[in-house]
Amino acid sequence: MTLTVPTRKPPTTDAPVFSVEGLWKVFGPKADRVPGDPELKRLGTADLRSRTGCTAAVRDVSFDVRKGEVFVVMGLSGSGKSTLVRCLTRLIEPTAGTIVIDGEDVRAMDKVRLRELRRHRAAMVFQHFGLLPHRTVLDNVAYGLEIQGVGKAERRERAAEIVAKVGLEGMEQRRPDQLSGGQQQRVGLARALAVDPEVLLFDEPFSALDPLIRRDMQEEVIRLHHEEGRTMVFITHDLSEALRVGDRIALMRDGRVVQLGTPEEIVGSPADDYVREFVKDVPREQVMTVRTAMRPGDCGGTEHPGALAPDTVVADAIKVVAESGRAACVVEEGRCTGVVDHERLLGVVAGTEQFKEAV
Repeated sequence: MTLTVPTRKPPTTDAPVFSVEGLWKVFGPKADRVPGDPELKRLGTADLRSRTGCTAAVRDVSFDVRKGEVFVVMGLSGSGKSTLVRCLTRLIEPTAGTIVIDGEDVRAMDKVRLRELRRHRAAMVFQHFGLLPHRTVLDNVAYGLEIQGVGKAERRERAAEIVAKVGLEGMEQRRPDQLSGGQQQRVGLARALAVDPEVLLFDEPFSALDPLIRRDMQEEVIRLHHEEGRTMVFITHDLSEALRVGDRIALMRDGRVVQLGTPEEIVGSPADDYVREFVKDVPREQVMTVRTAMRPGDCGGTEHPGALAPDTVVADAIKVVAESGRAACVVEEGRCTGVVDHERLLGVVAGTEQFKEAV
């Protein structure tokens, strides 16, 4: 697996945008009895279906999405991740639990407030682009603003700005069938951005694209996140994609979150054998940072050899140490907080026990 994890922009420390607590989505007859029955809640997928005819797609899931972060929900097909993201705006009605956006109870919203949520506050980008074939790129991007009642001149001006932002300048008058798959997905992304949502929700948006275009679109998401600091919830089944774009990752299995943490935490300290198997082929040196590898303490003196930032990945730190032939300081806000040398860096790559304890 080849992986390059970008330097991450830290999320703000404001109150969460989304707060999810004890969320369940059960499909089947009398579904609401399952979350309230301790015995039924404990049943596995096959036993629950056999006993009740129900399937629990999301089981007792809780998490917060912080303002300004890319929160990734990942898992294999059938893990419940797409059902989960659709529950956030009630495209699928949850069976039990609470969903709060900016302090407002989503499950208590009436049709008017729910429409407001979907049109203005949380925009969805789907795998299938859903572009209007008879409309130009510009008019597809402006469609959400049209639904909001924005005047024609204003919405076309705003749409033109967003088209340029996603790299489609000069293609405004083309129709969807004149675009490549990657260009169509950029139109879908631009359409979501045009309404200036508080949160962007991505449901496996790039899984239908070929690998090179997919990587370009991942870079586009990372770039937009860095430029705008927009909060994003990103659904994917691809581990390398999750590690590249995510600030934090919730890894799902059979409707449950089995581990929630930063890419470094998930790769460095897998919660169980399932997660361990999931991440076994990840090149640790491209995910783990010198914060994990460093020996705490000041290197002494006023000069800081190497001067590595705490979020420098180990692969880059190894190059610095190899070129200088000596240990490097880890410097944060002008102060040396630790030291890394070749031995400690290689220990992180190897995953030796003494370094696992530091994660």
